[in-house]
Amino acid sequence: MEREGRKVLAADPEWWRGAVIYQIYPRSFQDSNGDGVGDLAGITRRLDHVARLGADAIWISPFFTSPMKDFGYDVSDYCDVDPMFGTLVDFDALVARAHDLGLRVMIDLVLSHTSDQHPWFRESRKDRTNPKADWYVWADPKPDGTPPNNWLSIFGGSAWEWDSRREQYYLHNFLTSQPDLNFHHAPVQEALLDVARFWLKRGVDGFRLDTINFYVHDKYLRDNPPLPKELRNDSIAPGVNPYNHQLHLFDKNQPENLDFLRKFRAVLNPWNAAAVGEVGDAQRGLEIMAEYTSGGDKVQMCYPFEMLQPKRLTAALLEETFARMRAAAPDAWPCWSYSNHDTVRHITRWGLTAAAAKSYATLLACLRGSICLYQGEELGLPEAELSLEELRDPYGIQFWPEFKGRDGARTPMVWVTDNANGGFSDATPWLPVKPPHLPLSVAAQEGDAGSILSHYRAVLAFRRAHPVLRTGTMEDIAAQGDVVSFRRRGEEEIFCAVNLGDRLAEVRMPEGNWETVGTELGSQAATGGRVALGPWGVCLAKRA
Repeated sequence: MEREGRKVLAADPEWWRGAVIYQIYPRSFQDSNGDGVGDLAGITRRLDHVARLGADAIWISPFFTSPMKDFGYDVSDYCDVDPMFGTLVDFDALVARAHDLGLRVMIDLVLSHTSDQHPWFRESRKDRTNPKADWYVWADPKPDGTPPNNWLSIFGGSAWEWDSRREQYYLHNFLTSQPDLNFHHAPVQEALLDVARFWLKRGVDGFRLDTINFYVHDKYLRDNPPLPKELRNDSIAPGVNPYNHQLHLFDKNQPENLDFLRKFRAVLNPWNAAAVGEVGDAQRGLEIMAEYTSGGDKVQMCYPFEMLQPKRLTAALLEETFARMRAAAPDAWPCWSYSNHDTVRHITRWGLTAAAAKSYATLLACLRGSICLYQGEELGLPEAELSLEELRDPYGIQFWPEFKGRDGARTPMVWVTDNANGGFSDATPWLPVKPPHLPLSVAAQEGDAGSILSHYRAVLAFRRAHPVLRTGTMEDIAAQGDVVSFRRRGEEEIFCAVNLGDRLAEVRMPEGNWETVGTELGSQAATGGRVALGPWGVCLAKRA
């Protein structure tokens, strides 16, 4: 389908299946105008790097008009670009360049809530009878004046904020300046679908849907039950946050959400566009992901938090994860990621050496599902250590020092080494570039066959060369100590074994004749039906 005269990639309704999606945090990718903040023109300038890496698509975090209380995840105009990032003309140029390079463009839609500066909310809060009075989640106080229920905000404290104009509380699952939209009100859903249509007409190929399971709330506003201490984990919110003390049965994950997702999919289909949803749930993330992506009538992909947790991904955890997913819905389609703009970078979170980072990258490329890579991951960037004075993230400031927030994963991309700002900007960056990042720059790793960057390029080339890794089945998943092994089957069959530990391990090959592949990734050959895997070693073999 031609989009207003601009180049469109070949129509393929299944392009997303097994795709490698590169996440760009626009504030920190490349500054083009010398104000210390990354922008759309900067992204366009650096797209060659993403294409050379071997990605199929980019996901751009929010660049819409915003007061930036949550750095773009508080939208005040869904259909325009914040001047900080450029203009709609700059966005059109970005899409055109991406398509020329064979990259599809996905943008981050934040539909569960808006900024309190959005015209919709400004009108809604005026009184209880205006045309948008029901566009947000409003509720009367209890007789004693306290909030209507016990729901908590992820950013700390009650999820309810008092508004003196209406003498009611409004719901905010995040900052008080991020009021939640009321998805039980049909005009809200239609307005949000129109937002998607606006960007599809502009040339985007899909969307990342922020907090997809938060869209719909329980219309009866029932209290969440307490969560026993032994069942709590900090995969969604830090351990010091009381949000972890509840089982979130009623403030999110509501069944009515499925109806909206079907409507959203119907908007996507004529454009061969795809969506990947963020499922934020500490107890049922995999099951919700399966529910939202199964059946072919909702979103194509979701990513749960199993690989974004503080706890390192082990062979046993991987086996358990795929078993749970298979039980929930065999046709569900995950989108796996180790790092993103909200989590501590996995190099630091899991304490990985360069050898371990390469092993995990190889594993990721061999898994059934699509992949999200976060900018700088391909360089092996660790989490940046920031002081309280350097923080910009309200989440980190709120819970400092037990939780240091998200800024350590959001510092600027490092392009060169011989520049204090890493080639990101000629001005002082909005977040500092820390000295440990500079030796890991793109320029420093270019031409080094042993670098993490070279390994990521080789891994993605290997995945592209073997379509079975993108679309084939994944069978016989087994964990033996630190080693996880499985087979990918389709037009060819590939056996994968990865040692996720620092000790020598031995693995028996499946019966049959196998040819070692992936030697450029350090794949180790089998002898006598067995393969000895060194620390962080891998074995990739193709059935002869």
